[in-house]
Amino acid sequence: MATTSQFETRSAPITERRLLVPFVLITTLFFLWAFGVNLNDILIPRFRTAFALTDFQSSFIQVAFFGGYFLAAFPAGWLMERIGYKRGILAGLTLCAAGALLFLPASSVGLYSFFLGALFVMACGQSFLEVAANPYVTILGPAESAERRLNFAQSFNAVGAVLSPLLGRALILTGVEYTPAQLALLSAAQVQAYRADQATTVKVPYLLMAGIFVAMVAAIYFTHLPDVIEAADGTTQEVEKATGSVFAHKHLVKGVIAQFFYVGAQVGVASFVIRFAQHAVPGMTARVAAYYLLGHQVGFMSGRFAGSALMKIIPAPRLLSVFALGSLVSVAVALLANGIVPVWAVVLIGFFHSIMFPTIFALGIKNLGPLTKRGSSLMVMAIIGGAVFPAMMGRISDATNIQTAFIVPMICYVYILYFALAGYKPSGIANFQQAVAGEARR
Repeated sequence: MATTSQFETRSAPITERRLLVPFVLITTLFFLWAFGVNLNDILIPRFRTAFALTDFQSSFIQVAFFGGYFLAAFPAGWLMERIGYKRGILAGLTLCAAGALLFLPASSVGLYSFFLGALFVMACGQSFLEVAANPYVTILGPAESAERRLNFAQSFNAVGAVLSPLLGRALILTGVEYTPAQLALLSAAQVQAYRADQATTVKVPYLLMAGIFVAMVAAIYFTHLPDVIEAADGTTQEVEKATGSVFAHKHLVKGVIAQFFYVGAQVGVASFVIRFAQHAVPGMTARVAAYYLLGHQVGFMSGRFAGSALMKIIPAPRLLSVFALGSLVSVAVALLANGIVPVWAVVLIGFFHSIMFPTIFALGIKNLGPLTKRGSSLMVMAIIGGAVFPAMMGRISDATNIQTAFIVPMICYVYILYFALAGYKPSGIANFQQAVAGEARR
């Protein structure tokens, strides 16, 4: 028999009418910043060719990007406690536009390090957006539907993730693609000209992104965006004094660790879908392999919408455990099978990744009250996993092969499964807050 709280969770609406416009506007941000993250998966094979990089060196793209996320996250949370969500979002969009515009001089100079710097600036802006938008969405409606609401908003991030490979394939993975053997037959001048041409293909998509970010700055600046204040009644203040630190919330700490592992696995897998397909099927070009990356992202998008719907009937932690188990099975197939089968297993992982980020995020910051912005900063700082694990996979790939490197995401899924089964449960003071909230509703 369903309990009263379970019934409330399933019947609660996604949001309220008075909060619909802010919810739609913030959901648009989830769609837009997907391009900044997911075009990296196209940049990796492009820059690997343009700058003659190893797999480990090409992973620096993710190191620079998610390093920016990590370093900007806590300052973003601290700043937003003082200036509010709206100004924080505007600051993030401005940084994103600046980072995207830096791709123009980087293309002219033709230095890999310049591109990494541009990605770092852009990532700092997206860190601001993540710190603001994720918790903002969870409080733009009934608390009972917070996980479902964040999954729904993040579904549009997945739509952007699907469109990114299409845009990248059309605008970035263009022209003639030479094999190492063919490059060896060219003169030094021809090789230099070829690599310079490869690097300049990123100008148009990043100029478009910069223009869109600027347009969003104007749209949000001239729109009334209520700055919702998290609950801070007397009881919550007493709880905060009793704990003295956001780290006293053990479910948050475990959630941050789970997010670290998830983002590392998600970015690591997506970064090397193209490389994996080329390894599994020798002779496949990057343009053809990009279709498998597209399939990976389509699965990601489908899972987001399906997961948001399923959470009306299945508790979020239970659904998360099912998806974590699905990821484990898929990566095991990718490690052990041969031919095209492991490629499709990697494509399927995209579906199982879909609900992980928003669900872990929502479960981790649950019942934090006035500490929500700080907890959100820690959750976004966990995105540094996207810098750590792809580099580990690149190093293993250079030493052995890219298929063996997929042992890294397998380890990540084990911890995520633990979090979904037990680690998410609020303990101690968080349980007390939940009880107080329940009494208030009665």
